[in-house]
Amino acid sequence: MPKAIQIPAHGGPEQMQLVDIPVGDPGPGEIRIRHHACGLNFIDVYQRSGMYPMPLPAVLGMEGAGMVETVGEGVSHLQAGDRAAYASNPPGSYCEARVMPAAQVCKLPDAVSFEQGAAMMLQGLTVQYLFKRTTPLKAGDTVLFHAAAGGVGLIACQWARAMGIELIGTAGSDEKCALAKSYGATHVINYRTQDFVAEVKRLTGGAGVRAVMDSVGKDTWEGSLDSLRPLGIMISFGAASGPVPPLDVASLGKRGSLHVTRPTLFTHVAQRETCQDMADDLFQMVASGQIEIRIDQRFPLADAAEAHRALEARKTTGATILLP
Repeated sequence: MPKAIQIPAHGGPEQMQLVDIPVGDPGPGEIRIRHHACGLNFIDVYQRSGMYPMPLPAVLGMEGAGMVETVGEGVSHLQAGDRAAYASNPPGSYCEARVMPAAQVCKLPDAVSFEQGAAMMLQGLTVQYLFKRTTPLKAGDTVLFHAAAGGVGLIACQWARAMGIELIGTAGSDEKCALAKSYGATHVINYRTQDFVAEVKRLTGGAGVRAVMDSVGKDTWEGSLDSLRPLGIMISFGAASGPVPPLDVASLGKRGSLHVTRPTLFTHVAQRETCQDMADDLFQMVASGQIEIRIDQRFPLADAAEAHRALEARKTTGATILLP
């Protein structure tokens, strides 16, 4: 019987248990996939902790890559034997095999490995919607990107370099700043030793940036707003340091008629055709060598709790995967 990481209650990593889970046959619109690798993302922490409550007990995980074993009625874009990868609802990827909806599962090109697929779908598709759908960027635009040495950040640094975007990245150590710079960040700021707002203003000649892309949340919220130029856009796509405070809408006018948005990947990939188009864009960037998927941490599936502890302690760089 396949193994899976399940939580019986919301809480800390200690809630994560390795259990046997029966896996049946797919119904209409579903597939059964056997994972070769599973992705680890901060949304998994939010769901485990209860910040994003889930029906319990629950298997964690939003991302995986592997071989399609069988498909249900009505599934035409995949067939048994296909290599595939996904980042989608419902949770349940921390397992050896699962039955799941097929709509957001994408055929994985031979040029992209299973480990790359598991490490890049959620993070890479996030950068795709940030750069090309939330506020379409063009060469010469300047953005502030927090956590630039993380999995999403390193993909963003490379994608920005490929598009000619000036990306100012923040990170929590000189080593992480150097990593982000080596992956394409135009400028880097160590937020532990530097005032990132002052640095952004210095680097932009006092103008501020067109967009801030912030997955940190509470700790960077006010400074992010203060880093924007008039008519700039604040894109809050995560809350690693905690939820952002209540927003005084009038303050957006005082700061220069700012825009604020809180997008999610799952809204953008809700339609199968759109999801595939976004994935094809990402696959092309990886297959062409313009984006390297850096995997710095690999944990056995059974050690998923240790992987969560490392992620929450901000001890990771690049992507982390679980290996069934």
